[in-house]
Amino acid sequence: MKRFTAILGLIGIMAFQACEGPAGPPGIDGEDGITIVGEAFEVEVDFTAANDFKEVFQFDPEILDSDVVLVYLQWEQDNGTPIWRPLPQTVFFEEGVLMYNYDFTRFDFSVFLDGPLDYSLLGSDWTQNQLYRVVIVPADFASARIDYSDYEAVTKMLGLDEDDFIRLEPKSN
Repeated sequence: MKRFTAILGLIGIMAFQACEGPAGPPGIDGEDGITIVGEAFEVEVDFTAANDFKEVFQFDPEILDSDVVLVYLQWEQDNGTPIWRPLPQTVFFEEGVLMYNYDFTRFDFSVFLDGPLDYSLLGSDWTQNQLYRVVIVPADFASARIDYSDYEAVTKMLGLDEDDFIRLEPKSN
């Protein structure tokens, strides 16, 4: 038993021993890093038969192939605070299913109504003055462990605030 205690004591001394020595030579100064900022846009859309229930917006300049585009729809407000939902969003009606959806390329993105439903049956609450926030996530953040459906978490990760959202007009204007 004494031998076991002595061995345990020796291991304890070695484990808790300070590992401090003389400082090494100074390193070479590195170059300043770059700041990676996601772009952010805000668009308002009126879905009509005239625009085929779709609007297209152009990136200027174009984004990188590796960038990711996230789109959020202002679903409602809670005491003046906007509630943002990620696209696609699905709404079920007796007449069918409505989806707010989007797609993107390096050059542009579009928001549109989708689903097996006669869109002309929808009231203006569903088609007019639809406000979207579009966030470009640089490839450097693509592998970040974050819930991209959480608008607040995404904007915080990218360091975006209300003033960073640039208002875009549709490509057709």
